[in-house]
Amino acid sequence: MEKKTIIIGHKNPDTDSICSAIVYAYFKEQTEKKTFEPARAGELNEETGFVLNYFGAEVPRLIKNVKTQVKDIEFRRTKGVDRGISIKRAWNLMKELDVPTLPVVNSKGGLEGIITVKDIASSYMNIYDNSTLSKANTKYENILDTLDAELITGDAQKYFNKGKVLIAAANPDIMEQYISEGDLVILGNRYESQLCAIEMGAACIVVCAGADASKTIKKLAQANNTTVMTTPNDTFAAAGLINQSMPISFFMTSENLITFSEDDYLDDIKEIMASVRHRYFPVLDKTGKYKGMISRRNLLGAKGKNIILVDHNEKIQAAEGVESANILEIIDHHRLGTISTAGPVYFRNQPLGCTSTIIYQMFKEKNIDVPPQMAGLMCSAIISDTLLFRSPTCTDIDKEAGLSLAKKAGINIEEYANKMFAAASNLKNKTDEQIFKQDYKRFTLGKINIGIGQISSLNEDELSDIKDRLVPYMSTILKDIEEDMIFLMLTNILEQKTRLICVGNGAGKLACESFRVAAESLIENEVLELPGVVSRKKQLVPALTSGAQAML
Repeated sequence: MEKKTIIIGHKNPDTDSICSAIVYAYFKEQTEKKTFEPARAGELNEETGFVLNYFGAEVPRLIKNVKTQVKDIEFRRTKGVDRGISIKRAWNLMKELDVPTLPVVNSKGGLEGIITVKDIASSYMNIYDNSTLSKANTKYENILDTLDAELITGDAQKYFNKGKVLIAAANPDIMEQYISEGDLVILGNRYESQLCAIEMGAACIVVCAGADASKTIKKLAQANNTTVMTTPNDTFAAAGLINQSMPISFFMTSENLITFSEDDYLDDIKEIMASVRHRYFPVLDKTGKYKGMISRRNLLGAKGKNIILVDHNEKIQAAEGVESANILEIIDHHRLGTISTAGPVYFRNQPLGCTSTIIYQMFKEKNIDVPPQMAGLMCSAIISDTLLFRSPTCTDIDKEAGLSLAKKAGINIEEYANKMFAAASNLKNKTDEQIFKQDYKRFTLGKINIGIGQISSLNEDELSDIKDRLVPYMSTILKDIEEDMIFLMLTNILEQKTRLICVGNGAGKLACESFRVAAESLIENEVLELPGVVSRKKQLVPALTSGAQAML
């Protein structure tokens, strides 16, 4: 089964993170003819939602955790068996498949139980109970199969469910004392014994050594509803084999089963596996249907999800569990981060304003046509990341790509950008938390962990309202998060300036040191006016990094 590759951006995804994942998945499928799935590591913001809706693109699946799951590894796809099959058939299947456990499933694929070698061995402990065969509600079809027998009279689909199993080794006079109605009698070719068994109300007679039943016996059997079968086995062999015809349902384990879901994480099931002596465990899907069997051996050398990272290479920004994933590629335009890989990967990092610009270059390098929808998504990402070419992160390559993609997408880039930014500014119905986290990224500056959010708007009044709301909010959450300091950029796109909210012990001092301004420049002790600063990546983070180093 082909293992798909997930293409995913950073937590609190922006438009570039989402659009790059979608477009790169399309690109990879065109070039490699494999399965690639775009995903997101967080909720969509208003801007990205507008973009996807405008171009009719599906919202990528939310994947917050990329830890290795049961469905990511190879486990045994052993087929389930029906509860009615015989012990003999189950045993033969175990030998054929070289497995000690068989799953028992119903007609709809639901797990009913498991039968193990130990269960089969235990069944032989009941060999001295001659009523076990009927207690097990054994189908005549199973008896026929187990004894390699031929049905002479009766219905193979009926059940032996009343009497005991006897061997007719005595003369008829003595047999009459032991045979009861409903019994199964194993005997030879003696007419008198066969007749006695039928007359005493036996439910079934098994004629051994390949002997046939006479016409008279057949007629009497039919008249008395007695099943007659003949087997090539002698009496000793037939007696030894017949208990193997019992259905596995009589011995299978059906309660307190330890099962795992395809969605279970390996880290969670390892401990459970180690605490019990079972070798194999059933795997179920979300609906409870049986999918296969997993053992401890399957966990050895298990490889995680195939992942391609776009628009980030910082572990702190990546989906949870990225350290266990099999990272194949990284496509990014940020500084080198803290992602480490087990082996070499394809890593493409360029000092451009947008990841989608890099991907557009790859389309051109491979001479792959860009459909209007994909062009629209990439153009939107470039508009967002470069603030319509106003950001200092924007290069001539970004601008050229954005204009070319706008033409392919059939949009007026100025008009479309205004609609997109207006959608992003629609924050009236959002909570303080939603506003703060909609474009929030974590960074490590030496020994200092910081978080930086950014809100971009065309409306100065709206930014002022957000400032008044978010300053007290950020102060209250600092004690509950991992970051030492948190910042929020309130960026006016038209005026190309940012108000920087600084919260945390030393946050204001760090900001002032980074931009070489006096502490008195802080408004209300928490807000710093930064004319000309609009880029988190190229202006704020490098400045804070230098400031943190200078303060050491």
